[in-house]
Amino acid sequence: MREACDRYGTLLIFDEIPTGLGKTGKFFASEHDGVTPDMIVLGKSLGGGILPIASVIARRDLDVAGDYAIGHYTHEKNPVTARAALTTIAIVREEGLVERSAELGAYALARMNDLMQRSPFVGDVRGRGLMFGVEMVEDKASRVPARALAEKIYYRCLDEGLSFKISQGNVLTLSPPLVIARADLDRALDIVEAAVLAA
Repeated sequence: MREACDRYGTLLIFDEIPTGLGKTGKFFASEHDGVTPDMIVLGKSLGGGILPIASVIARRDLDVAGDYAIGHYTHEKNPVTARAALTTIAIVREEGLVERSAELGAYALARMNDLMQRSPFVGDVRGRGLMFGVEMVEDKASRVPARALAEKIYYRCLDEGLSFKISQGNVLTLSPPLVIARADLDRALDIVEAAVLAA
């Protein structure tokens, strides 16, 4: 993709709103593949999960609007949220949360891969860091998406106090916080395992 963008003069823009600030075990998800985008978009976690702020990081030659007022927006140029963003970045670095995400994510993926060996309905487990998915299928040979089963598992987990989302109709998508305690991660994975094995 990088080569194609360079060849045709197109910008490569990565939306790192769900993946940035260490969620995947690297500060930016793009680092896993050794790709440098022209722009990175950040948000949500940038404000510590509390204050609304977003940002665009761009190549220096693309930073052309610094001297121009390009409009006034509700959350634009807020010094409180800017300080929250800088503090969030500092905490992520100082507390080793990126490395922690990689470590806990590898542990969680190993547990979910073990679950895949024990369940005929888990077709795939994939992810990076603390952002991973468990794909539910009718059977492993056909890999037909098991949407109804995924929803049934989801509601079983909700009954036990665990919330997550379902992607593509059949992928249990788990994205625990960077600061999750190991015991809480184990409890969440226990809930998922029990719900899947009861299917």
